[in-house]
Amino acid sequence: MPTDLLQEDEARYLMHTYARWPVSIVRGRGCKVYDLEGREYLDFVGGIAVNLLGYSHPDLVAAIQKQAQQLLHASNLYYTEPQVKLAKTLVDHSFADKVFFGNSGAEANEAAIKLARRYAHLKYGPDRFEIVTMQQSFHGRTMATLTATGQEKVQKGFEPLLPGFTYVPFNDLAAVERALSPATAAVLLEPVQGEGGVRVADRAYLQRLRELCRQRDILLIFDEIQTGMGRTGTLFAYEQLGVAPDIMTLAKGLGGGVPIGACLATDPVAAAFTPGTHASTFGGNPLACAAALAVFEVLLEGKVLEQGRRMGEYLAKGLKDIEERLPVVKEARGLGLLQGLELTIDGKPVAADCLARGLLINCTAERVLRFIPPLIIAQREIDRLLETLSTVLSKRV
Repeated sequence: MPTDLLQEDEARYLMHTYARWPVSIVRGRGCKVYDLEGREYLDFVGGIAVNLLGYSHPDLVAAIQKQAQQLLHASNLYYTEPQVKLAKTLVDHSFADKVFFGNSGAEANEAAIKLARRYAHLKYGPDRFEIVTMQQSFHGRTMATLTATGQEKVQKGFEPLLPGFTYVPFNDLAAVERALSPATAAVLLEPVQGEGGVRVADRAYLQRLRELCRQRDILLIFDEIQTGMGRTGTLFAYEQLGVAPDIMTLAKGLGGGVPIGACLATDPVAAAFTPGTHASTFGGNPLACAAALAVFEVLLEGKVLEQGRRMGEYLAKGLKDIEERLPVVKEARGLGLLQGLELTIDGKPVAADCLARGLLINCTAERVLRFIPPLIIAQREIDRLLETLSTVLSKRV
């Protein structure tokens, strides 16, 4: 079916929740995707940081095929080996002691919010339930996670929001201190705000925040849904920022394209969840866990993680060069292969121009171009991105 007819049927049959580009992607290989008409695109969006190993990675495809032939799904009333093996792998390579599996980032953050509230309730009583989050953050689209999100545009029209959330400026410790009260159960933030404009948390700020939470027995929650699984150059962003949280959430790259989310916690915190307090029908099913195990094995082998780290540095350097040369660029910033270019102009026409030249990029926060390619991205592919960006932005100087 041609793209224009697909657009007509989409408008007729799907709820209008996405502002889509006029492209129908039918297949992908490596870091490239192909549309219905056979056009090729170099992908610096990567399913919004999901396609960690690119498209059609043989190890991931083989793991999915093998598991689908063996067992697609089983209720969480029973044990399955992929789920337990994945939990052990996550624990072995992080600060955490226990894992809860869901289907998405929003579900992982829902679990984190519930776990923090229940931990505080059991330890301090029902009056300790508030969660401090950051302005310009993004934590999901469910009622609890959109309330946790510090952006009015995400919340507008869904009021009344859930009680118990307070928002403070990002990277501002004094603001956090002012917001804390005897009712505070947790502080929730992203080490790098992706949707909020690719803003990196200051290392010293995070370290002081960690100490502040420890002093007051307030839980520190890191939303690593976008920054986790090697995206920033280490398995998890907290490793290079020198601060371990009490709870961490993962999704996006975890399954390499198969939906899965995870909420990780230390033993004392995780103990607040007991049978019947939280659950997910599809969470941690064998197919999703087998896919995530395959992704993990590729990352732990080291080559892809190292490739992502080197390419992140190369991309950051190239974007910095563009910032210095072109006045329409306000700032280049980011960590690893989560990079952003803040413009002085609207970013969407720039993304559209890149699309017309066979390059997929994302625009967030209206003026920030976001680059989140697969970790297998090659230097020559980054060179093509930088060359195209230079051309497109030079026209707007």
